[in-house]
Amino acid sequence: MRRYTSIFVISLSVISGVIMSLSACTTSGPATVAAPRAEQRPHPMSLHGVTRNDEYYWLRDDARQDAAVIAHLEAENRYADQQLAPFQGLRQRLFDELVGRLETDESSVPYHWQRHWYYRRYQTGGEYPLIGRKTSLEAPEQLMLDVNLRAAGHEFYGLGGVAVSPNERLLAFGEDTLSRRIYQIHFKDLDTGELLGDVLEGTEGRVVWANDNLHLFYIAKDPQTLLGFQVFRHQLGTPQKEDVLVYEEQDDTFYISLGKSLDGTRLVLLHESTTSSEVSLLDADNPLGEFQPFLPREAGHEYSIAKLGDDYYVLSNWQATNFRLLKVAASDSADKSKWQQVLPYAADVRIEDVLLLKDYLVLQTRELGISHIRVHPLDGAAPFELEFDEAAYVLGLDVNAEQDTDKLRIYYSSLTTPESIFEYDLGRPGERRQLKQERVLGGFDAQNYRSERLFIQARDGVQVPVSLVYRKDKFRKDGSNPLYQYGYGAYGHTIEPDFSSSVISLLDRGVVYAIAHVRGSEMLGRPWYDAGRMFNKQNTFNDFIDVTQALTEQGYGDKRRVLAAGASAGGLLMGAIANQAPERYFAIAAHVPFVDLVTTMLDESLPLTTNEYDEWGNPNDKASFDYMLSYSPYDGVKRQAYLHLLVTTGLHDSQVQYFEPAKWVAKLRQYKTDRHQLIFKIDMEAGHGGKSGRYRQYEDTALEYAVFLGLLFPDSEAGQE
Repeated sequence: MRRYTSIFVISLSVISGVIMSLSACTTSGPATVAAPRAEQRPHPMSLHGVTRNDEYYWLRDDARQDAAVIAHLEAENRYADQQLAPFQGLRQRLFDELVGRLETDESSVPYHWQRHWYYRRYQTGGEYPLIGRKTSLEAPEQLMLDVNLRAAGHEFYGLGGVAVSPNERLLAFGEDTLSRRIYQIHFKDLDTGELLGDVLEGTEGRVVWANDNLHLFYIAKDPQTLLGFQVFRHQLGTPQKEDVLVYEEQDDTFYISLGKSLDGTRLVLLHESTTSSEVSLLDADNPLGEFQPFLPREAGHEYSIAKLGDDYYVLSNWQATNFRLLKVAASDSADKSKWQQVLPYAADVRIEDVLLLKDYLVLQTRELGISHIRVHPLDGAAPFELEFDEAAYVLGLDVNAEQDTDKLRIYYSSLTTPESIFEYDLGRPGERRQLKQERVLGGFDAQNYRSERLFIQARDGVQVPVSLVYRKDKFRKDGSNPLYQYGYGAYGHTIEPDFSSSVISLLDRGVVYAIAHVRGSEMLGRPWYDAGRMFNKQNTFNDFIDVTQALTEQGYGDKRRVLAAGASAGGLLMGAIANQAPERYFAIAAHVPFVDLVTTMLDESLPLTTNEYDEWGNPNDKASFDYMLSYSPYDGVKRQAYLHLLVTTGLHDSQVQYFEPAKWVAKLRQYKTDRHQLIFKIDMEAGHGGKSGRYRQYEDTALEYAVFLGLLFPDSEAGQE
């Protein structure tokens, strides 16, 4: 629910202006239509002795129907379309290139649950998956859901959770056709193929089934704040108005989510804030019962649980900043003095995930930014680790749907290795079977590329990890290559160094691609996150700027041709560096950017405000107000020369409201003293995640690349030799 946006699936449908030569990159030619200038309407706001006059506050329209607001957004789109017209040919060629790498009939690796093998697959040309199952891998397919048919006629379509009932006869699935992440839930009889009459409105899109196959649980969203705050029990065949409210979250700094234990015996309700968590449980065989806390919430205590038999394994930060693993009987869960330590706290090891199989404890950890998976046999035999040898990669637990097994599935990827799915027979350590590797069409050869993992010293002496990749025969470590640097740095969310087939289009044209793992993520554990939030937030921006400087000084990139990109909370990062260090960047892409920090965090009616006081601070407190104001991109706009700035949003964005970037762009137009391009494109149909559909998402990526490559290589076919 936080301000997350995928690196490559975001709405990038606007990017820059007119192709110009590098020698003239500080100015742009005259536009045939002037850039829109929003009307300035005084709107003073006073707090803590500070008065801010937000002259563009009027661009906020929660109903998205105000004629003046819509007219302004449409004027921005017309201006953007005109400026982007020169890129249409290159955009189409790049789009063909990007989708040409995709396996047209791609399918997931089937996994076994109950009596079937489940999977998703695509048909050639299909935007959305087909969801199917088989009784055996050789048996005929039963098509459970053709998402293409469900999406037909909708400009946007988002599939929510898909859940099969324990008896495997019923399918529940969520649908969002507005891109506000508010879902209808529908039900299908898998024996007859008919849809049931039950339709659940206003939900977060997922259900968890009780074991009686009659009752199910879902989370309802507040229509104003869009926060999931209530858990309802629904009985099939009854109207939604008769659903029973079984839990309501009273603390609006907490998110809630639902799940089920791997053995299928417990329904799990997870309550999470930035710094605290709580787990409540309900017997899945007794859906008319009540959720009971495993351990009541405590300020600063974060924990999660995994169940094996009558015991629970607890992943907890109690007396362990980077978490440790403990074990307790169900009857003693509320007494921490009875929790027995299984694995001790290690300051340099962050335990990220736990999987309990019948005879094995599997841990996913991160050490110095590198993922590890360790297997501990429960019979006392020596633990062992799954080994990989690339410099930078991502490794994690794949779908492991059954507990009574000695097979383990993991996924593996790196900046040069497409995602691979491996299966291990844990009874034979060291033996593995590759079930699948993503196929990349178009002649991709991993041997042509090289990835590196660096540590860059920031201005305060801290070492910041960086993952980068380039094409060997296009790279010269002499500061001549363009550099594309991505960053995020919030919520403890780590941008992994995994494979993206779209990035190949940059690498093949000589662009070096880098991910700056700045403070605010958990790349180096929980302390790395704490060092980039609240009153430490400036570290995130300093890290990103210092990485840029070091990479260009070390010859990885041309200091005159540095591109930076970030989305959502990463868009805040882009806005901050645009204010603080515009001279270091040639162009910035800020996608669905969270830029009006102080005003948003003062408005409890907006989504994701109260839940995030522990991330950014509560500006009702003067110290927090002053600190947040010091870096808020919107408040920090000043009269100075900016760089080429590319901004995108979706009118129906539920995470970062469209009016934040709209106001920011309007203020930039008022204050900036340069003639660099400032293009703002609003997707009038989409929300936070941009366009839906497997192929359509690449339209936006192709447009971004066309503009950036056109700016970088104006006298050639976008850098092609």
